[in-house]
Amino acid sequence: MTDLSGLIEELLPLLGPEGVLTGDAVGNRAAGIWRDDRIAAPVIFRPGNTEQVAAVMRACSARGQSVVTHGGLTGLAEGAIAGPEDAVLSTERLRRIEAVDPVNRVMRVQAGVQLSVAQQAASDCGLLLALDLGARGSCTLGGNAATNAGGNNVLRYGMAREQILGLEVVLADGTVMSSMNTMLKNNAGYDLRQWFVGSEGTLGIITRLVMRLRPLPVSRETALLACSDMGQVANLLSTLDAGLAGKLTAFELMWRDYYRLAAAGNPPLTDSYPYYVLVEASGNDLSADQELFVALLQSALEQNCAAEVLVCKSESERDAIWQLRESVELTLEGGNAIIFDVSLPLSCMETYVMDVERLLRDAWQDSFDLWVFGHAGDGNLHLVVAAGEVNPSDRQRIERCVYEPLQAVNGSVSAEHGIGLEKKPWLHLCRNETEVAVMRRIKQALDPHNILNPGRIFDLDVPA
Repeated sequence: MTDLSGLIEELLPLLGPEGVLTGDAVGNRAAGIWRDDRIAAPVIFRPGNTEQVAAVMRACSARGQSVVTHGGLTGLAEGAIAGPEDAVLSTERLRRIEAVDPVNRVMRVQAGVQLSVAQQAASDCGLLLALDLGARGSCTLGGNAATNAGGNNVLRYGMAREQILGLEVVLADGTVMSSMNTMLKNNAGYDLRQWFVGSEGTLGIITRLVMRLRPLPVSRETALLACSDMGQVANLLSTLDAGLAGKLTAFELMWRDYYRLAAAGNPPLTDSYPYYVLVEASGNDLSADQELFVALLQSALEQNCAAEVLVCKSESERDAIWQLRESVELTLEGGNAIIFDVSLPLSCMETYVMDVERLLRDAWQDSFDLWVFGHAGDGNLHLVVAAGEVNPSDRQRIERCVYEPLQAVNGSVSAEHGIGLEKKPWLHLCRNETEVAVMRRIKQALDPHNILNPGRIFDLDVPA
């Protein structure tokens, strides 16, 4: 383990005892909410404001010390894994909501604010923070920005970057770049915030954000539909998207095996169909929106866009249907499951999943489980593969089965969780050499000594 005693001694007076964790206070922490292993780094720095983040980075930069940033630790690409040679910088004390501005419909927050807390603060002012993820109670806005998180509402409101108007970042050398823009339109030169959104903490540490807010919807209509084939699924999406005129918020797709697992023997719809779709729409007219929603679903049945439908009539029914979709933890109960996050055109999903299943069967015969679900309205699928205890070579074989078929359909190995350490060997399937070369040049310009989340996304040669 790296001796960081000098660095700790320098920063302890500034951060205070609550701002520097060592020993068991570090080792007893899980490396992620989906992981069982412990954090291997010797120290966690917990700055309480931007100035303290900058001081930590200045001290680390002077020593060439690598720094791994931690937010809510909800990622699925090993982006926050810290080794014994790293220092960890956690944003968990940056939890202040600085202001909610109902007139300009923006919110200023520190990066460690949990998504659910920010959502509630917006709702208390009659506004909506449109970003929404299943991990809302754990994930942080800084982490959401760093990974350009997606989630349930992308179809209507876009990815995290569409919700972020401005941000403040501490660079690798401790420089603070404040770009806390509050306007929808600002074309004065390069849009620097977009360099950092989705950069997975490799270019700078996000410390504060300006989040865009929307009017809080009055109506929320939810339904579960069963479809006999992927053609019905595609037609259903087209019918609802056109008929709801921009009000379609979520279009979530579950394959039969996942639906059966999540329903736990008590399916709300017959469990013999190959596909199940959770749809949700929101608007500002309670009566009219409900009437339109029900009429469109009836029309979808008549036009053979679905085989069965269940319309939620209460908040408890809605919660139960969403619980089906968000019961991901059930796929992990046997241990050793691998969660994948990919994107591809809706028209290619059926063939792609069949190809993945065929490749897995060729490699593992019948000794594997495959569960598939995702945000199909925006092209994002999650696959969970369980094949018992696997060694690193076995895992690579499983990853090949899932990732390589994406190349033929111009898909991506990461829809919303980033590349991190885990997907780095597969980046070439969806980014060409020129794109990666440009990424490296940006990284070298902002972090020439490669101390910020080193090794994530791609490797970088640092001159001696």
